[in-house]
Order: sequence, then structure tokens, then C-alpha cells
Amino acid sequence: MKSAPVCKYRPFPPFTLPNRLWPNRTLYGAPIWCSVDLRDGNQALAQPMSVDEKLEYFELLVKIGFKEIEVGFPSASQIEFDFCRRLIEEDRIPHDVAIQVLCQCREELIIRSIAALRGAKNAIFHLYNSTSPAQRQHVFNATRADIVAIAVQGTKWVKHYSAPLVVAGTRMRFEYSPESFTSTELDFALEICEAVTDVWQPTAANKIILNLPATVEYATPNIHADQIEWMSTHLTRRDLTLISLHTHNDRGTGIAATELALLAGADRVEGTLFGNGERTGNLDIVTVALNLYTHGICPGLDFSDINGIRDVYERCTRLEVPPRQPYAGELVFTAFSGSHQDAIKKSWAVQKPDAPWDVIYIPIDPADLGRSYKAIIRINSQSGKGGVAYVLENSFGYALPKLMHKEIGKIINDYADAKGTELTPQEIHDVFHREYLARTAPVELQHFKTTERDSTVTCEAEIGFDQQLHTLTATGNGPIDAFVRALGATQLPKFDVLAYSEHSLGQGAQARAVSYIQIKTERGHTLYGAGIDTNIELASIKAIVSALNRTLTH
Repeated sequence: MKSAPVCKYRPFPPFTLPNRLWPNRTLYGAPIWCSVDLRDGNQALAQPMSVDEKLEYFELLVKIGFKEIEVGFPSASQIEFDFCRRLIEEDRIPHDVAIQVLCQCREELIIRSIAALRGAKNAIFHLYNSTSPAQRQHVFNATRADIVAIAVQGTKWVKHYSAPLVVAGTRMRFEYSPESFTSTELDFALEICEAVTDVWQPTAANKIILNLPATVEYATPNIHADQIEWMSTHLTRRDLTLISLHTHNDRGTGIAATELALLAGADRVEGTLFGNGERTGNLDIVTVALNLYTHGICPGLDFSDINGIRDVYERCTRLEVPPRQPYAGELVFTAFSGSHQDAIKKSWAVQKPDAPWDVIYIPIDPADLGRSYKAIIRINSQSGKGGVAYVLENSFGYALPKLMHKEIGKIINDYADAKGTELTPQEIHDVFHREYLARTAPVELQHFKTTERDSTVTCEAEIGFDQQLHTLTATGNGPIDAFVRALGATQLPKFDVLAYSEHSLGQGAQARAVSYIQIKTERGHTLYGAGIDTNIELASIKAIVSALNRTLTH
């Protein structure tokens, strides 16, 4: 990193708004919320959601209370199109929920998107094109007039091709985004929004949505608020317009930018649960909504089962909510500092049920989110499942799978209760090592190797069990599958592998691989095993032996 980056980077261009009003305003109500999890969030996933996962996620969003949900980009792929059709044809959309689709300003894509919406009761057509100087110069080689013409023509096509749906009974609303609004000249952003509004001709009953996205976050939140206030005060049909926000988090201030822009006059917020999205992510709607809640403002969204919401999110997206994520993280109601613990306990002891919430260091009642008080009440112990996982990761580098947290948490908790004092990180590590990594009996792995041919793996293994050496061989679709099949031919208990994960431990030439494997026995008992080796294949095999030995001794 250069010590003087002055020549390489430029500050955001100065912006003057001498009579700004937003710093003196106070929020008294919640905005209109629009979830873009199923489009913007989904496209950012390494493995996009399947149709069934998107259906489950859609039902979650409806349950939370979203009335506007961007369901996809139906002109981009058949899966996106089919998902939209399935929602409509299977009558899965509540009458008071509008589905939103995104589309570029191209005629054939607009026609395809309109076809996806046929039969919908409430729909929002979200049209966009890029407007920033960099996009105009480097991507489109187009003038301002060219870009305005694209947006105007796209709006005309939407109006024309959606007319039959409106006649058939669809309430069709229109949203326009000048993509990269925050890096577009304000006078040009205003010009193109006015031109689009001229074509759409909004009414008091059917306002146009002008979405002003911070597609990439370049400036501080106060500048974003100035931009939104400037647009709000210069639009000629402000009373027929809903100003919508869509902030990203490149500078880590997407939430602050949204909150200040609401003070600046915005009506609507687009974002995702827990901030999933491209690069550093979208706005985290959960945090903004609960920030309002802690100020006595009803957000209109229900997060009273935050753990259940987090479970669906993690299962469908294959992402994990960080332990320190505001409101939803595993450790946000746990303090490890002794002074914090003391203050929490003392203020908690005098908190009356009917009094305003005032527990030190805990800004929201965990019960309002369906969270347990256990993490607060037992704050003097690091043996809770979240705390144990935190210590093992931050002190020793073990990133345990989430499903393993409860299992190791109980083991450490039982040990701490028997010991009668708080455990040190090393003691926690020692228990973890004995329980999982040092499990070499009653089954001991003596030898293991694999050969691969035509995508089939054959393993040869030697294990010690019942005072005998057993030579095993089997084939499978990988080393784990082959080894499990080989064990299945013995008198050892039969089991299935439910989950597998691995990561490196350390760096450089000394790095080792650690694997975690969850198995399920014929009796329905599930537990984890763990293994470490410089060879990742052997680490996973050791994890299986660890899990099997734990099964035989529990």
C-alpha cells in the first residue's frame, strides 16, 4: 500500500448544498421496503439458489412482511423466467404483495419480462440503464442525448407491451434506475429521470418509482444524503414520485448512507437480508429496520424469530451470518469483557418489564427477536456454543461448521460446570483436541491410499479394531465415499455422511488441513468428527474415524 496515494486516487468531486435540511430532521416512520434478495442477492452467490430454494426464500420474505419483492431477472435465464411463472401460476403471491422484475432497455428483453408477468395481480417493472460519465465513455461510447434516448425508448416499450396486462387486470407500476446515480452528474440524473417520467405519466394513484442507486459506494454518507435531497427538491413532479434508495457497501457505510438519505426525503429502500450482494454487499435491511425499532418506530417488518430467519438464509444462500452481525449474529448479546459483564448484570437486575428498555451494552431486548437470555445470563462463562466457537477460531484457527457449535458447546459447558470455574482458551482447546482430534480408539487408522480411474476412486485401507488388523477396499465417487463403503463391509455400525467441510490451518509450508464430518447412525444419532493432516484427503478420512469412534464411545 502506497504511503502517498495522492497521484493514483482522486477525492469525490465536491458538492455544495448550502441550505440542506436533512441534518435537522428526525425520522418518525418506516420507508417502503423492497427486498432484492432473490435478484441482486441471488446473482452474487457462488451457487445461485435453486427454484425450490427461491420459493422457500420468497415465503420467508412474505412472512417477514415485505410487500414489494424483486423476484428476478426473467429475461436473463430460463430459471429466472420459470420461477416468476411458477409464483404466478401456483398462486403463491399474496394479494397485497407486488413482485418486481428487473430489465435492461432492450425491446426483446422487455417483451420477455412482460411475458413472465402475465397474470400477476400486482407487478413492478424495474427498468434501468447506465448513466455515469465512465459508463458513457468507456462502455457505451455514447453522449448524454444517446443515454436519454435509450431510457425514453425503453420506457415507451414497457408502457406499450404492458398495456394488455393492465387491461387484463394487472396493477402495473413502473420503476426506473439511472444506474450509478451517485457517480452521475446531478443535472443529468435529473434530466433523464424527468424524461422518463414524461413518458410514463404517473398519477397520484400510480406514482413512478425513481430508484437512485449507489451502485458503487464512492462518497461519505452525508454526500449521498445531499444528492438525494437535491433530487427530491428539483423533481418537477415530486408529489407523483417515490424516491427509492439502493445502497451498496463498498466503503462500509451503506447503512449510514441509507439512514441519512431517508432524512433527506427518500420514500423507499431496496436491500437484502443481512446485506448479501455483489462485492461487499447490499444494504442490510434487517439492521436498518431494527435500528428504527430501537427508536420506537414500527418498521413494518417482523424479525421476532431472527434465528429462524437466519437459518433459512444460511441454508438457501450457503452463506453464514457473521457472529458479530448487528442484531442477528451469534455473539451480539454476549460480552467477554469483565467490566461489560458487570454493567450488564447490574442494569439487567433492575430492568422492569413495563419500563423503557435500558440494559447497558444491550440496545434491544433479545426476547423481541426471539433470542434467548442465556448468552447474557451466563456471560461469565466462555463455554456457550457461540463463545466456544469464537475462541477456537480466533485463538487457534478452527472455523467450526455452524451445526457443530451446539455439539462442542455442550461438551465444553459440561466440562466447565464440572470444573466450577471459567475456562481459559487453552483449556477449551485441550478438551476439543481430546474429544475430536485424538480419537484413535477403538478404531485406529493404520494405512490409507486411493487410486482413481474413469472418475471412480478406489481406496485401500488398514484399520485396527477389536485387537485385529483389517484390510479394506472399496470404490466410490470420491475418497470419502469409497472409505465409507469399505467400512460398511465390516461389523462396525453403519452410518451416512451428512455434512463435510474443510479449511487450511496455518499458512505456508507448515499449513495443515482440518476437516469436519457429520455422520448419522442407523439409530438416528448424529455427531461430528474432526481430523488434521498435511494431506487434505487424509484429514477427511481421519475425521470419519473420529466421528465413528465418538459413536462407539457415546
